[in-house]
Amino acid sequence: GSPLSAEVRAAVQLNLLTEDNLPAYHRELSRAFGEDEAWRTWVNRWTAEEGRHAIALRDYLIVTRSVDPVVLERERMATVETGFRAPEKDLLRTMAYVSFQELATRVAHRNTGRLSGDARLERLLSRIATDENLHMVFYRDLIAAALQAAPAATLTAIATELETFAMPGASAPQFRRRAAVVARAGIYDMKVHREEIVEPLLRYWEVFELDSLDAAAEQARDRIAAFCAELDRRIERSANR
Repeated sequence: GSPLSAEVRAAVQLNLLTEDNLPAYHRELSRAFGEDEAWRTWVNRWTAEEGRHAIALRDYLIVTRSVDPVVLERERMATVETGFRAPEKDLLRTMAYVSFQELATRVAHRNTGRLSGDARLERLLSRIATDENLHMVFYRDLIAAALQAAPAATLTAIATELETFAMPGASAPQFRRRAAVVARAGIYDMKVHREEIVEPLLRYWEVFELDSLDAAAEQARDRIAAFCAELDRRIERSANR
């Protein structure tokens, strides 16, 4: 039998199926960033690292007999056949999205490892989380530079991505069921999203400290503040339930 609890198993499978959709993400990032040599070098390296995460997670699940490999493969086929298509996004929206998404992935891996009670899995997920963190830092710092160069457009991109954020694995089989299990276990829920993803990034970008903004930038910043307030209300409602 598997040493993993149902919650940890659901989290690892969810993370793996998300990583499995790599061909689609590679295409979407290339489309968003263009074929410039520096971007191509980055996207190819990022793809290679994310691919390694999928290989390592699948090997772990199969070697420890934590899942039925036939079911796992069927789910991978279904996920990749569905693919992933980002809504038409410009460069700024793409970079804002991946800043949030890479950090969310890092936190989900790290929390899964901590809860797993398996030292080997914790080491593996901690190593994967380190990669995800480096990816996040790259995008986060690009957004910081963009805020200096074009504050209104960048704040608008951040507001839009906060309001519409969904993990890229949302089209994978059993996503909703597994996500609910993962949320109930406290691995990744609204509170984690607010405190460990949204808050640290907005603080790093000094979104609420920026001054001499024009009307469009102020309007975008108001949307970000309203989103955070609404998220706080939803967290409080779910805690009371």
